[in-house]
Amino acid sequence: MIKRKTRNLIQDSVVSTVAVFIGLIIIFPLIYCFCGAFKTPHEFLTPNLLPGSFAYLGNFIEAFEKGNLLRYTVNSFIIALFGTSIRLCFSILAAYAFAYYDFRFKNLCFFLILGTMMIPADVLLATNYLTVSRLRLLNTYIGVMVVSFVSASQMFMLRQKFKSVPKEMREAAQIDGYGDISYMVNVLLPISKPIITTLFVQSFIGLWNAYLWPLIVTASSPNMRTIMVGITKLNSWEDENYQLVLAGVCVSLIPSLILFILMRRNLNKGEMDGALVG
Repeated sequence: MIKRKTRNLIQDSVVSTVAVFIGLIIIFPLIYCFCGAFKTPHEFLTPNLLPGSFAYLGNFIEAFEKGNLLRYTVNSFIIALFGTSIRLCFSILAAYAFAYYDFRFKNLCFFLILGTMMIPADVLLATNYLTVSRLRLLNTYIGVMVVSFVSASQMFMLRQKFKSVPKEMREAAQIDGYGDISYMVNVLLPISKPIITTLFVQSFIGLWNAYLWPLIVTASSPNMRTIMVGITKLNSWEDENYQLVLAGVCVSLIPSLILFILMRRNLNKGEMDGALVG
């Protein structure tokens, strides 16, 4: 018995040590980014990880002045917030229809929608650009957001969650006079809050970190650029200011950290809610 406890203790210690080591490897780029953002141009050329003082804010000030990061941050926030909200609304409505309604070619439509998940986004860049250009939506918020209004993966996750709710609950709500919208808003969405929170965070971070599509759509309008596009403009072959880039990256990480802190209670539970249904 004592040998078994000793063996289990050693195994737990080894697993914990390996996990901490892997965690440090994963988080090291963030540590390097944070430390590099507070280094002076002279300190950045030295091999030291830590800056001389974390009170030096010159990189952040210069990044905002030189790179117009304040405007780009506002643009990214508008695109990420409204794009995520519209995507979730469409996904919830589509998931509700596939979960509760019976209509012709329902399964065929569902599998066709799921099939779009196998199409790489980069393959559609040219056709999406031509469509947005013909609609005269270039250099606009709508032009950047419109390609992300529909998400097959979110619809699938929400459908699986909705199907896990007993049908008797919907029947009872209908007896009480609830229509589809009332049932969805007052019963179904509160039950699905964890997975909706998870999908909101994932979608917000995805749109916030988008680079290629915003770069193409806002190419002729610098004021419409997002923060990820703006960060790349802080450095060039003529003027290499990597410390400014790291300062911009630190600024871009703030919304993601805030979201995780505010919504962490629902994230763990929501990650598995849409996986399978019995």
